[in-house]
Amino acid sequence: MQASSWGIKKMRTKWGSCSATAGRIWFNLELAKRPVQCLEYVLVHELVHLLERHHNERFIALMDQSMPSGVCAGTC
Repeated sequence: MQASSWGIKKMRTKWGSCSATAGRIWFNLELAKRPVQCLEYVLVHELVHLLERHHNERFIALMDQSMPSGVCAGTC
């Protein structure tokens, strides 16, 4: 999985966002204050959205393939 572009900006309600059609990912500047596991989780989460837009069974399966479950539990 690879995004065509990415950026960092201040967001009020999200840790990250993805435009699957443009292949662009945005990350919340506040992630810099969180443990590195949170950044990794959000990165993988948004990259998976390039393959699957919805949080459905396919999305969950792709997340499970890419990152062990519980990596970010309770820290993000």
